[in-house]
Amino acid sequence: MEISEQLHCLFTSTVEDDGESYTVEIPTQEVQLGYLQENETYRVALLPTSSSETSNESDAQSADESEPPAPPVKEGEQRTVEIESLGDQGDGLTRVERGFVVIVPDTERGERVTVEITEVKETVAFAEVLKRVSYYE
Repeated sequence: MEISEQLHCLFTSTVEDDGESYTVEIPTQEVQLGYLQENETYRVALLPTSSSETSNESDAQSADESEPPAPPVKEGEQRTVEIESLGDQGDGLTRVERGFVVIVPDTERGERVTVEITEVKETVAFAEVLKRVSYYE
């Protein structure tokens, strides 16, 4: 499956029946981090989980699709990023492919930096600033 570079966020949610319509709840942190805005319109893609996939697919393919994708960064990798917002503890936050969050301490919102990925977890990575980059470079 191809995932667009324009992806703002990725999360798992349940479709709920509220009587007159169906809703999908968006986690509060997606709005708090500043990647989604209240009262804005977004396209939503719904993908099945392994339990609701059609039965004619092979078990191996279903198992592969139910696994979360591997993080798009690796330890030791260097990237130039723009700090998009600040987290609750004041660390800079940026997102890379598929909306994957990278936390960069000692940065400010809007700052452009070259970082080295120091730790990668399933849902987040941590990086250190190697160089502060001018927007004219």
